[in-house]
Amino acid sequence: MRWDILDQSWQSLLKSRFLQLFLATFFSTLLLSHPIFAFSPPKTEIRGVWLTTNDTETLLDQPKLEEAIAQLSRLNFNTVYPVVWNSGYALYPSAIAEKKGIQPFVHRGFQGQDPLTDLIDKAHAKGLLVLPWFEFGFMAPPSSELAKKHSQWLTHKRDGKQTTISAAGEVVWLNPFRPEVQQFITSLVLEVMDLYDVDGIQFDDHLSLPSELGYDQYTVNLYKQETEKDPPANPEDPAWLKWRADKLTAYVSKLNKAIKSKKSNAIFSVSPNPYDTAYQGHLQDWFNWVKQDLVDEIVVQVYRPDLQSFVRQIEKPEIKETLKKIPTGVGILTGLRNRQIEMEFIQEKVLAAKQHGLGVSFFFYDSLWNYAPESKLQRQEQFLALFPYPAERKLETLPPPGLSIPEIPEDTTRIDEFKPYPTEEYNNFDPYNELPNTIDDNGFNQQQEIIIPVENNLDNQPIENNLPAEITTPEKPQEIILPVETANPNETIENQPGIDNNPPYQPPTEADFDDDFPPYQPPEDMPFVEDMKPYEP
Repeated sequence: MRWDILDQSWQSLLKSRFLQLFLATFFSTLLLSHPIFAFSPPKTEIRGVWLTTNDTETLLDQPKLEEAIAQLSRLNFNTVYPVVWNSGYALYPSAIAEKKGIQPFVHRGFQGQDPLTDLIDKAHAKGLLVLPWFEFGFMAPPSSELAKKHSQWLTHKRDGKQTTISAAGEVVWLNPFRPEVQQFITSLVLEVMDLYDVDGIQFDDHLSLPSELGYDQYTVNLYKQETEKDPPANPEDPAWLKWRADKLTAYVSKLNKAIKSKKSNAIFSVSPNPYDTAYQGHLQDWFNWVKQDLVDEIVVQVYRPDLQSFVRQIEKPEIKETLKKIPTGVGILTGLRNRQIEMEFIQEKVLAAKQHGLGVSFFFYDSLWNYAPESKLQRQEQFLALFPYPAERKLETLPPPGLSIPEIPEDTTRIDEFKPYPTEEYNNFDPYNELPNTIDDNGFNQQQEIIIPVENNLDNQPIENNLPAEITTPEKPQEIILPVETANPNETIENQPGIDNNPPYQPPTEADFDDDFPPYQPPEDMPFVEDMKPYEP
């Protein structure tokens, strides 16, 4: 009887999906490490982590940052995405933001250092790539200086309402079709590339516009001029969706050219939602961006509450096709301050991603092991088991000319004390693990995808004793004067190139889409927009 029970237990264990994934990865690693099979080093893959506003103490304190980078290097990570644009504020000393009157705090570390310079120096010394992350994209809180002082840049819904609800609270959206908005965002990107020795730039699901928006007078007039029609009342009308998505694609093309003009081998990374929701809900046609060679890296945010729905998303045909062209990964949630995630579930997702040839990036740094049900040491050793060998991502950096870090008035608030706006708690909506009762897990609902939450009230944590780091004082800054192109909604605007009579790309007939509609597939030969004249300081 005892042997029967043991046999049944063993058979049940063998059927465990996690065990199957673990054994497959373990034996693959074993074979690759054996001299007989080690003909070539393992394929490079994305192993990244986002450094967010939740990680403010880590970013601002030199000893904590030094420890963080050392641990990431020891555990064979190779990429960090530090936040530099959040809640309508530049999280680095920005002359452009200061001149716009939207920068009410000074961004300095606890030891007086420039945090982004400190991070880049430490990460590069350990062989990690640094891609500054413009987290909020076109999004901003309604109480931010950006929204208040540049209200003419905002777009709205058909009923005139400007705000949408996200996991970051109530937000407004800059109109991505206005040339002065495009110029402003592009100027921030180029400023970062001028000031710092970065390896690339990352945007996420906020390089977009919720499809319910775009009924402002400027956009309505532009649509009328190009189509001789009024915008449809239904925001999800296919033609209206496509027109706005194509306009956003035209801007991504300009942004790509501007980035490459600064550093030809810089990585333009985007971290969108799964494609069906990204396009239908946020006009973010990222699969078309991949096909047009407008981006160099895709990290799809797949924050699903169970392994089955996670695997279903990473098996989508658009992800498989993207993987054939550029480095591709998936975003994995490692926890939140108020929601810890067990390491076993994280391991299952990482192993599934590896089986599909995908890299990974984790949201966010502190939840890798500081907010976790397991001990810090246990979590770190389990990450090392997932990444037992290095996967280098080398980039021959071309240092920028090097502008001095701009000064910001001393009477501004320190960033760690700055509270830009009250974040409202939305206890009835958890986009990480809950879906509306009326929507199936795989059905479309633009609110089910993740908009990364913002936490501005951070509890001070004790500073750990670590090796001292040098304190550097930036030199006197140079002014950056950037021309801003403006447009009036009532002015005549030149038509953008149109796309007519091109048969749309059709996905494979055997593709198993989870939703009732197939994702939009743009024409293969979509024309490019005019070359953008890059900003020259």
